[in-house]
Amino acid sequence: MKIRCVWEHNGNDTLLYSDNFIGAYTRGRSKDIALEKMQGEVESYLRWQNELIPDSLVPEIVQQKESQLQICDADSDIIFDEEKKPLTKEEYLRLKELALKSASDFLKLYEMIPDKNKSVLPKRKTFYGDAPRTAYEMYEHTKNVNSYYFGEINTQVDNKGTIYTCRKKGFELLEQNSNYLINQLVESSYDEFWSLRKVLRRFIWHDRIHAKAMYKMAIKTFGYNSVENVFKFNT
Repeated sequence: MKIRCVWEHNGNDTLLYSDNFIGAYTRGRSKDIALEKMQGEVESYLRWQNELIPDSLVPEIVQQKESQLQICDADSDIIFDEEKKPLTKEEYLRLKELALKSASDFLKLYEMIPDKNKSVLPKRKTFYGDAPRTAYEMYEHTKNVNSYYFGEINTQVDNKGTIYTCRKKGFELLEQNSNYLINQLVESSYDEFWSLRKVLRRFIWHDRIHAKAMYKMAIKTFGYNSVENVFKFNT
């Protein structure tokens, strides 16, 4: 089975996304390094969904973009060619369910952390400020993109409640627009294009980045068996 990969890069830094396993991604100092990781990432992604893993998973690059952003910190402004197409109701419901499962599992992981404000990770600067170090900081950062992502497709929602409840509320407000499945392209104030398909992918992708960071932080800080590997990350 092919893993359709979208390659975003800045110099030697690479972000590689799958456009048929929505939200799966790898990073690396080069395209080859990221490609080598992709099979394991998709296997982990399928285990998380309790799906069967194909006998063969072969990555192939179907789209690329050279970016001026700090790819090493997972900054991104790409829109996939596939994310410009209209959605069927069945596709939307499947991707919405996955985005809500991701939020629910992120909350589950967060609630397992013994001390939400403790971390052995060193401080590190990123393009958006200090990288989140503690479970609380990671959770708040991840939850609080809710209003940003929905806002980019003209759906006004806040970040109140849990990561699950505020995301669910966003989808409920989105669905009040009878034309939402048209998947209209919207250009943001930063010249970045968004669509509903992109928002769905960005939620799952962003959760996955910070869930992985939270899980790794937890086992370093509190011990290997301190939390469940909810997302089935390779360790």
